[in-house]
Amino acid sequence: MPLLTDALRDRAREHPDRIALISGSRRVTYAEFDRQVDRAAAALRAAGVEHGDRVAILDKNSIEYLEQLFAAARIGAVQVPVNHRLTADEVAYIVNNARAPVFIVGPEFVPVLDQIADQLPHARHLVVIGADDHRYHDYARWVGAYEAARIDTDLSSADVFAQLYSSGTTGLPKGVMLTHDNFLAALRRHDQIWSMDETDGSPVLMVAMPMYHIAGCVLGVAVLCEGITGVILREPDPGLIVEAIAEHRVTHTFLVPVLLLLLPQVPQARTADLSSLEVLLYGASPISDEVLRGAMRLLPRTRFMQVYGLTETTGAITMLHPEDHVTHGPHAHRLRSAGIPGADTEIKIVDPATGAELPAGQAGEILSRTSQNMRGYWRLDEASADTLLPDGWLRTGDIGYLDEDGYLYIHDRVKDMIISGGENVYPAEVENALMSHPLVADCAVIGVPDPQWGETPKAIVVLSGEVPVRELIEHCRARLAHFKCPTSVERRESIPRNLTGKVLKRELRAPYWAGQDRAVN
Repeated sequence: MPLLTDALRDRAREHPDRIALISGSRRVTYAEFDRQVDRAAAALRAAGVEHGDRVAILDKNSIEYLEQLFAAARIGAVQVPVNHRLTADEVAYIVNNARAPVFIVGPEFVPVLDQIADQLPHARHLVVIGADDHRYHDYARWVGAYEAARIDTDLSSADVFAQLYSSGTTGLPKGVMLTHDNFLAALRRHDQIWSMDETDGSPVLMVAMPMYHIAGCVLGVAVLCEGITGVILREPDPGLIVEAIAEHRVTHTFLVPVLLLLLPQVPQARTADLSSLEVLLYGASPISDEVLRGAMRLLPRTRFMQVYGLTETTGAITMLHPEDHVTHGPHAHRLRSAGIPGADTEIKIVDPATGAELPAGQAGEILSRTSQNMRGYWRLDEASADTLLPDGWLRTGDIGYLDEDGYLYIHDRVKDMIISGGENVYPAEVENALMSHPLVADCAVIGVPDPQWGETPKAIVVLSGEVPVRELIEHCRARLAHFKCPTSVERRESIPRNLTGKVLKRELRAPYWAGQDRAVN
């Protein structure tokens, strides 16, 4: 089977002078990028990185991010993107869990590195991009010291290509191992989605989502393996998104629903020429009809497609096609669905307790069987076996149903995960932070509806003394990334539990979701 790194070499040979990546004022051709990847691979090898080692990176989107992704893969190593919204302690946990011998950070994150540099026993090589700091290796000088020579390594398409971390119900992040084969299957899916061969002129794909997110990671890979031009936004700012579409004549992109909410509110969106945008994918969290219709009014020439998937499935496994984006008529209800499975993906609905398959219209756990399914969780055999079933099915942890036409509707979650603005929040992690406060005797964290973020964490607490709400929120913020922290706190005399002591989360959530047609937003 081919490798993603071979695909990049092929594109560089076929189109050496084509612009591969645009980032701010930088322009890099395919030939230049391919040579730089070889230099970066040589630098990693010289730093002692071997086949199967992990290379951690903490940065906002950058060309160097993608250089390191492909450079690591060329020597059989694996990039570990770290969410830059995490606290220093959370970052240290991931870098240490991955046992990464090399840790690379962007210029804004030197203060984080300063806090944890002496807590990283495996990280022998600490590198900073774009900041002259004598305490650490400078990225440009480090990579520039090596020649762009091809390194011969025995590689397989079954090797892990990237390891993205997803939190678990225990509150500890899990490394999702995704192989070359997983990404190649995802790229075949993207060929179905984008229909780039039908684009007039040369496609321009904007990568606005963070590269630590599966969407940003897959899109960055898609650019370089498809041989098209990618516009890399350092962060998903609505104003910058509008400017980039207009300036670079972006034809394709992916955005999360909160960005679709904010785009029409950008003043320049009303006057900018956004007519180049042919296809806009959206997903990662459910979207309201109002937000979707507002985005469709802003971009009347754009074909909208919703996708549903997980980090564990290398992104999208179902698609709601443009022809289903109708607001009136007999099929208008399909706007509430996540679409239909791709050509090489099977979806079934089962009883979460028994595993028995359920008929159309009956809600149960969503299972997926596809070549995009992850290899497993890094060094977590039990969790892998619980998620990846012996017959090839992957348990998504989502509750939904299939209608008679095969459209998938997401209804709830088997587990308690909250999705806020496209970011996964696991209540157990927040509850652990709250319980470390001396006056919190008991607590439960649930997701409640939020018009901007879809849903947001809410803490229900039992206190042993008087403490201001703000103090509890700040207590969490000192220990967790801000997006994980409660935005509201409610005091109660007790937390409802069943006979085995399990918190009755659905009972707690019910009043806040009353009147909604589903229990996630």
